Amino acid sequence: MSAPLADQLDIVIPTIRNLDFLEEWRPFFQPYHLIIVQDGDPTKKIHVPEGYDYELYNRNDIERILGDKAWAISFKDSACRCFGFMVSKKKYIYTIDDDCFVAKDPSGKPINVLEQHIKNLLTPSTPFFFNTLYDPYREGADFVRGYPFSLREGVPTATSHGLWLNIPDYDAPTQMVKPKERNQRFVDAVMTVPKGTLYPMCGMNLAFDRELIGAGMYFGLMGEGQPIGRYDDMWAGWCTKVICDHLGVGCKTGLPYVWHSKASNPFTNLRKEYKGIFWQEEIIPFFQNLTLSKTATTVEDCYLELAEKVRKGLGHIDPYFSKLADGMVAWIEGWRMLNPPKSA
Repeated sequence: MSAPLADQLDIVIPTIRNLDFLEEWRPFFQPYHLIIVQDGDPTKKIHVPEGYDYELYNRNDIERILGDKAWAISFKDSACRCFGFMVSKKKYIYTIDDDCFVAKDPSGKPINVLEQHIKNLLTPSTPFFFNTLYDPYREGADFVRGYPFSLREGVPTATSHGLWLNIPDYDAPTQMVKPKERNQRFVDAVMTVPKGTLYPMCGMNLAFDRELIGAGMYFGLMGEGQPIGRYDDMWAGWCTKVICDHLGVGCKTGLPYVWHSKASNPFTNLRKEYKGIFWQEEIIPFFQNLTLSKTATTVEDCYLELAEKVRKGLGHIDPYFSKLADGMVAWIEGWRMLNPPKSA
């Protein structure tokens, strides 16, 4: 089986357990380099199936590599995955949770998630005008009548957000009222999220162009010692979307699907999400009304400006947001340390 961009893409996996789930992914993942970020107890030895090319980082490694900036990487939360984004040296990243397995399309064929994500990332996005046939670059589709010719070239794609069959990605209150609900709808579509529209980004099946948006993919300050959890990917999604809109690049959502195998405990989730459910009612308007200055021309510049806007615009909600703003700055400092600018 061909492995597109095998030398240009890293797979990042956050985990606290043995990675036996990789056995099922072997036909698709084995040609790629894996970056495994082990959360929790660093003395615990986790098993990775034979035959994979990987590097594994635990908390001790994060402390050693980032020093006084290591606190910005969440502990006991899947947000630790963003450390893998930081240490990667590849152009593209695919990140997946260890409870996600190979899904099948309606004909019963296993879905090659990397092939589809790469297709999404390598074809342009159309954030400035919505095409009613969704992805106009797909075989059998095109721009519909009335679509401006000046916009048909599209813009580079920064993010490819994949979906999930079986267990939906619900918040705790929805989980509680719909405990038996399963997503069985396979929608054969990819679309660009329009400019000016936010979306709830889920980190369990996500690919992005690290060179275009990597420095903005900070999965917040969550987990142990923080008043909130389960908003790490949401935070990264809101931040990266306003930056993508500002810089004129695109975000896609839709195919490919993974099979999400197990629902997390809704009561545990509610405890983690509780404050976020209230806070997001102020956070989302903040992002919707946010503008970045014309002088912010790189993702790093945008992100540092965003950190100051978070401090000023959200600090009144809770002291946590000032700490989060500090974390955003520390993240960029760490990113620059590990990813110095290429000399001209």
